[in-house]
Amino acid sequence: MLLCFGLAWPFSIAKSYKSRTAKGKSLFFLIVLLLGYISGIINKLVNTADYVIVFYTINLVLVATDICLYIRNSRLDRESAHLPEEISL
Repeated sequence: MLLCFGLAWPFSIAKSYKSRTAKGKSLFFLIVLLLGYISGIINKLVNTADYVIVFYTINLVLVATDICLYIRNSRLDRESAHLPEEISL
């Protein structure tokens, strides 16, 4: 599961970066995932520290990156909502 999620995040990040919109994304979902990875890291540190912590950490960084892009894209969405629409002749 960690490996599959880890492989999917770069695609999600690229889509968020290119689309420049937060539409279709859920900040709540991203935060829940972030908390899940933090919990996994804490569990590994407290109980059985092994190589799996590396995958949790990579996924944590990727989700945090997507959250940063969500925040940026939300700001861009708000700014574009305040711009007047183009007038086509």
